[in-house]
Amino acid sequence: MELRSNDVTKGMERAPHRSLLKAVGVTDYEMDLPFIAVVNSWNEIIPGHIHLDKVAEAVKAGIRLAGGVPFEFSTIGICDGIAMGHEGMKYSLPSRELIEDSIEVMVQAHRFDGMVMVPCCDKIVPGHLMAAGRLDIPTAVVTGGPMLPGFVHDENKDLISVFEGVGERQNDRISDEELKELEDYSCHSAGSCSGLFTANTMACMTEALGMSLPGCATTHAIDAKKIRLAKETGMKIMQLVEKEITPSQIVTQSSINNAVCVDMAIGGSTNSALHLPAIAREFGLDLSLDRFDEMSRITPHLVNLRPGGSQFLIDLDKAGGIPVVMQRLGDLLDQDVLTVNGNTLYENLSDITVVNPKTSASIIKTLSDPVHPEGGIAILKGSLAPDGSVIKQTAVHPDMMVHSGPARVFDSEEEAIHAIMDRKIKPGDVIVIRFEGPMGGPGMREMLSPTAAIAGMGLIESVALITDGRFSGGTRGPCIGHVTPEAAHGGPIAFVKEGDIIEIDIPNRSLNVEVTPDVLKERKDQWDKPVSNIKKGYLVRYQRSVGTASKGSVLS
Repeated sequence: MELRSNDVTKGMERAPHRSLLKAVGVTDYEMDLPFIAVVNSWNEIIPGHIHLDKVAEAVKAGIRLAGGVPFEFSTIGICDGIAMGHEGMKYSLPSRELIEDSIEVMVQAHRFDGMVMVPCCDKIVPGHLMAAGRLDIPTAVVTGGPMLPGFVHDENKDLISVFEGVGERQNDRISDEELKELEDYSCHSAGSCSGLFTANTMACMTEALGMSLPGCATTHAIDAKKIRLAKETGMKIMQLVEKEITPSQIVTQSSINNAVCVDMAIGGSTNSALHLPAIAREFGLDLSLDRFDEMSRITPHLVNLRPGGSQFLIDLDKAGGIPVVMQRLGDLLDQDVLTVNGNTLYENLSDITVVNPKTSASIIKTLSDPVHPEGGIAILKGSLAPDGSVIKQTAVHPDMMVHSGPARVFDSEEEAIHAIMDRKIKPGDVIVIRFEGPMGGPGMREMLSPTAAIAGMGLIESVALITDGRFSGGTRGPCIGHVTPEAAHGGPIAFVKEGDIIEIDIPNRSLNVEVTPDVLKERKDQWDKPVSNIKKGYLVRYQRSVGTASKGSVLS
């Protein structure tokens, strides 16, 4: 086995390199062993990351047990919840590429033989997976795990409960004291937010792709099983290095299709329609928005977690997690694909023990008796979104699956929030928030604050929201994002005017504005593209090179 680390450990001319390695404690004996990068996103500001130092220590223990030499380094990480609703959210999606690039730089410069990645949360997990595809050296992933749900007013609660509580308080539906109780008790422990929002969706996608050990995605941050899985992953990476199994042998077109199928079955975040195409691209694979819709039409929705349902990740974990979901999906999946433990998916699914059969039957439905006949995400197209838009259809009230109403047009998230909180939005309205796309924002901010305010004020079953930005995985209701082309590219959403009638038809996958093509063309001819107020820093570079949301908002 020819090790990459030989580039820094072997030969007379590498004496200076060995000398530097000895300065950090590497022995002569260890110079002959595989060097494994432990790529950790630990920090002290994100609840999903605060415990990752312990997870990484367990990974390193596993690597040493199996005869490797671990070297830990860190990546940046942004908490979408803390960044929500202000300028900070412009940096969230762009951080994905920074994470990927920084991993590439560290791994290539130091010639590691393999990687164990320890990420958690929304952009961090896809950033790591994109780096795994780009580098294609033996890699395994340990996602950090969900937090426990909070418990307030005799009900389980989560971060979305707090966001929606702001709207409830604004509408005098709860008191200051009740909002404070939600604030104090909803976010209960270390880990990613406890519903099936973007962080946990992407952890589930990591497992569905075969890049983490079975059960990893739903094993909670405070669960001792997470430490055991971390040790086992550290040991498994040594097998991958020995057998020269790289991510491109695991993440194939078939496993990408499997992940989309699982995504539809669990009703995952709409952000998966950004991240999975971006991940696929780094593996030299293609994943179009149309593929999400194709899979949604043939994949029933089997698990009804928050925000669409009332269950939490802890319930899915008790029910058997992603392995049982994949077992239920059966022939909809390609079970011949390889996974990170060296087994095929078929072998993994043949070895499942369901510890809680009654809970499993209650939480994870069957193909013959699903929660909904179609999957979580629908792709809508039409005169307002020629290249597509994305909605989590399983989180929409039946009365809003088809809706027509007047446009209420805003050129930023802040403008829309003020209108909502000032009670200027009425039942039947269709809120349009534009110039929030990947280039126009820049950064494609999440619109959780306005959508949560709508829900908190009791308008979620009568008001729709459409944007070229995106949504939190915790968003529920008739909220349509990723409208492409975006406004900054001169897409039709830029030319919608106050009062134009918007027609939404989710079953027929259409999103239209009741304006003739000639009128839209006339408006476009008279349009002056707004000048960006971003003049310096990373966002300027990002704005110049980011691509369309319909293809993952990747950098050129």
